Amino acid sequence: MAAEKKMESRLDIEVGTQYSSMESRLDMQPAIINHVKELRATVGWTQEQLAQAAGVSRQSINSIERNRYVPSLELALTFARIFACPTDEIFQLEKNI
Repeated sequence: MAAEKKMESRLDIEVGTQYSSMESRLDMQPAIINHVKELRATVGWTQEQLAQAAGVSRQSINSIERNRYVPSLELALTFARIFACPTDEIFQLEKNI
């Protein structure tokens, strides 16, 4: 009887303390591109006005526009209502793969 060969994926193989290239890709956070600043400028609002409409602080709007903070799903949907457009026109996944 032939010995059964155990199937392994690259993630099952120990690689010491280094991550394999596949593991590194799986652990990466997707980069989100947002158009909040452009949409806000189109309607002629200040960061403060958008913050009041969305129910957040002006500092939150600033952080979102500078890509320092990715908003929650709830806030993304609120922006979609405010700007009357689909969320994928406001936020998009950056494709680096």
